[in-house]
Amino acid sequence: MSGAPERTALLDAPAIARALDRIAQDIVAFAGGTDRLVLIGIQRRGVELADRIGALVRARHGAEVEHGALDITLYRDDLDEIGPRPVIGETRLPRTLDARVVVIVDDVLFTGRTIRAALDHIADFGRPARIGLAVLIDRGGRELPIQADIVGERVTAGPRDRVDVLITEVDGRDAVELVRSVPT
Repeated sequence: MSGAPERTALLDAPAIARALDRIAQDIVAFAGGTDRLVLIGIQRRGVELADRIGALVRARHGAEVEHGALDITLYRDDLDEIGPRPVIGETRLPRTLDARVVVIVDDVLFTGRTIRAALDHIADFGRPARIGLAVLIDRGGRELPIQADIVGERVTAGPRDRVDVLITEVDGRDAVELVRSVPT
């Protein structure tokens, strides 16, 4: 008999808003301004977070920041485990990434494999001057030597636990929850 997973609220909507505001400020500092900055969100929730960050940068700095969406499905190292017909989302990038400061935006950083795939995919579209990584949640547990440059919150989670990021655009509300696996 297995019990239901234990859910613990980590961040509510106001806490997420504060974290995204800090992330937006840190991204502008990382990029040395907004002139060459491009935000690229990883499908699914990273895209919506990148859109929000872009709006925060526009409101604070009066600059429109180009942003795009990246689907890394075909670049995954576990593609054979997904099945014969993977669902592929949209990849939409600015005209050029050459000599730009690209910041990849994602919801949760765990093993680093998604980011490795994103870097491989971005390389197909040009040669940025610099690439950074901004994540809402860094939960630790890396399998690859990849670290975020900008982190909203750090969370301690076990290898079998899950960190769920819920956002209004996809889930109808903003929240971050830790879902602990219950031993059977």
